[in-house]
Parts: sequence; structure tokens; C-alpha cells
Amino acid sequence: MEKVYFIGAGPGDPELITIKGQRLVKEADIIIYAGSLVPRQVIECHKESAEVYNSASMNLEEVMEVTVNGIKAGKKVVRVHTGDPAIFGAHREQMDVLDEHGIEYEVVPGVSSFLASAAAVKKEFTLPGISQTVICTRLEGRTPVPEKEALESLASHKASMAIFLSVHMIGDVIKRLATHYPMTTPIAIVQRATWEDQKIVMGTLETIEEKVKEANISKTAQILVGDFLGNEYEKSKLYDKHFTHEFRKGIE
Repeated sequence: MEKVYFIGAGPGDPELITIKGQRLVKEADIIIYAGSLVPRQVIECHKESAEVYNSASMNLEEVMEVTVNGIKAGKKVVRVHTGDPAIFGAHREQMDVLDEHGIEYEVVPGVSSFLASAAAVKKEFTLPGISQTVICTRLEGRTPVPEKEALESLASHKASMAIFLSVHMIGDVIKRLATHYPMTTPIAIVQRATWEDQKIVMGTLETIEEKVKEANISKTAQILVGDFLGNEYEKSKLYDKHFTHEFRKGIE
């Protein structure tokens, strides 16, 4: 029996799917892809006989019916998710259904949009002397956020932060961040990172709301927050000529 492959398609640029992910798409008999967030170009390498489904118009039961029936018919099924499936990917519930049917599956990781956004603004989340922690979160919407993970609470760490699915509530985001971050804290909004129409807006907690409104950004954007977006930091020990490690002896 074939197994199901959950594939992280990456943030948008068709060249950012992994080599393994692309190979599996080429081999697949059935492709179910998140068409609202995954460009069609990502799966255009599929074979002519492949059945292609856009999950944007499907519910969980419909997705799983196609998946399970395909496997039972001896077909190779790939489920193509945006970014990396492990972050806001909603693939756990699909895997649970496969477990109930005794169907094997594999997860192929992808490039998450928060990493693509950092690349777009050419910054590093974990700068020595600034932050060694990255917090990925979201503001509550129709999906609740546990009280212990409220944005105000997470902001108390003043770590590097990537906020998903919340740009349409940018005013509320700023209000909550401002309980701990200074209003001078740098912030970047990256819409549709790596897509051809990618848009970047930079500012501070004090200025960003107006800039986001002027740029007409209300969805499909990452909010990056923290001093890692600034220019002050300490150099890494990794390449310090005086630093000794397993592969190199430092200069005295």
C-alpha cells in the first residue's frame, strides 16, 4: 500500500519547495494542494495523468475521502501545504484520520513564511547580545489562543517575534506589544513573502499602523518584531579567530 505525503510547499516562490517535495509531486497520482496559499506553479510539474484537487474549496471530510480512497486504490497521494505543515498547517487532524484507517504517511518539511520574511528583510532572528529566542504566535481570531500565550505575556520576553495571521488586527497587535516593547521597537510587515508581488513595510511600533493602512495590507502577511531588525549586536563567537571549537583552534 502506498503512503500519503504531507509536503511543505514553502512560502510562495515555486523554487523554494524542496527537491524531495518536488520529486513526490512529479510522482503523485493524486495531488491535493492548498490553492488559496500555494501557487499553482508549485505543482505544475505533475504528470499528465495526475488528479489535482484544490483544498481551498474542500472541507476536512472531503479531503480525507479523496485521500483515503486514493490510497485504497493503490495510488500515491500528496497533500501540499503552504510553508511548513508543522506551523499552523492543520495537518495533525488529517494524520489522525489516516491513523484510524491504518494508512502510513510521511511529512516533508518546507520553508515557513516567517523564515522567508526574515530573508526578505535580510535580517537574522538570533543575533548575539540581542536575542537568542524566536517566538512564533498569532492573535486570537476564530481560533482561540490559550490565555497563558496571550500576546502581552509573550511580549514580556522582548524576544524576536514572528506573528502570523494577525495583520488585519495591527492596531490591537501594537497595543498588546506596547505593554512591554518600547514604541521605538522596530517592526517589519512582509506580505506574500517570496511571491512576485511581495510587499515590505518597515517602521516602529509607533509608526507602523499608519504605514500598513497606507500600503493596503490586510492579509497574508507576517509581522516581525524585535531589536533583531536594528543594527546593534555582538559578533558571533563561531567565526571569532580567538575562539576554539571542535573544528578549529583559536589564535591566542
